[in-house]
Amino acid sequence: MGKQREGKGKLPEHLELRRDYVTCGDRLNFNVNTITSANTFNAMGYDNSWDFAAFKDSFQIVINKMDREVLEFDMIGCDPAVANALRRILIAEVPTVAIEHVFMVNNTSIIQDEVMAHRLGLVPLLVPPHLLEPKLAEEAPSEKNTVVFRLDVTCRRKPDGSLENDKVLTSQLEWLPGGSELPDETTCRFAAGQAHLFTAAPVDAAGASTSTAASAAGAGAAFAAAAAPPSPLGSTAGPYPRPRAVHGDILLAKLRPGQTLQLEAHATKGCGKEHAKWSPVATAWYRLQPEVALLQEVRADSEEGRVLLETCPGLFSVGGGGLLQAGSARGNEMVLERLRRLLEQERFAAAVAYRKRKDHFIFTIESSGVLHPAELLAQALDILADKANNLRDKL
Repeated sequence: MGKQREGKGKLPEHLELRRDYVTCGDRLNFNVNTITSANTFNAMGYDNSWDFAAFKDSFQIVINKMDREVLEFDMIGCDPAVANALRRILIAEVPTVAIEHVFMVNNTSIIQDEVMAHRLGLVPLLVPPHLLEPKLAEEAPSEKNTVVFRLDVTCRRKPDGSLENDKVLTSQLEWLPGGSELPDETTCRFAAGQAHLFTAAPVDAAGASTSTAASAAGAGAAFAAAAAPPSPLGSTAGPYPRPRAVHGDILLAKLRPGQTLQLEAHATKGCGKEHAKWSPVATAWYRLQPEVALLQEVRADSEEGRVLLETCPGLFSVGGGGLLQAGSARGNEMVLERLRRLLEQERFAAAVAYRKRKDHFIFTIESSGVLHPAELLAQALDILADKANNLRDKL
């Protein structure tokens, strides 16, 4: 895979296809293994050893789409093990902040304490992880390793008969910069508080400024600063807005008149491999680059040509001389499964090949909102590099 290196030799075409592509059949995929052994093709005079210089020349990352929640990019010229390692790091090893301990003061809702604590733990929080230290089990909570929230909601019936606070939302979580209000029960005592860490203009979870004087444009700019990092490439420069839930409209509980939910929640820093609530992504996944090739000439006015044009619109077109041409499979992925069904017939399997390139990955990162997806990618690459350096040092 990748560019040919001088002195490596050349493989026959059928072996190059076996090395570089997964062949998609009607029911099974073939040539799914990655051939990494240096001496696999020694008998044919081909050196299959990995070459760092060739890897540097051929490796590419091409950004296709990036917004505040989703990043899609092509990663070209690397082994599947590298792509999978990056995926696993994104899911399990990029640190975030999530609620770990919940101290119930009064809960007269129909939701049990344990269920409420579980729901709170899964709420994504907008807290920069680098501002906190990991909390060890034997350590006491402090301003260095814990962010404290309070939730105190009581449902009441208004004079007009309507209900107040009948829905408990994540926007009602209140950050306590001075730490716990129950220090004897929680053993959480702050020496200096956290107000100095979060000095940006306060913005509510819906994106509106809490200042009545702020304009709509100013509120939008403040929310953009709050929900995205100062730099999409992982800068740790402040200032930062006060901690809150990423989404303020997540329903935590429903109350009836007279019911109360009063608690204190302590958030700490952790990783997804310890618990899924610390995973920074909704999902991180990749797929291989699809390609469609014609193995023989197919006339557009032939029976096979007409069926291909009708069944897979956009994937095939009519070229010079009335011959069929294969278009970009990447732009017509919705019809690829139709093509795969046609490959059940021998006449189509002999004329068309559906392949996927083994070293070309279409990678998608969907952030939970706690970090910008570009920052997630930068941190995951740093963690992967640290793992490689650690392995090198131990060899």
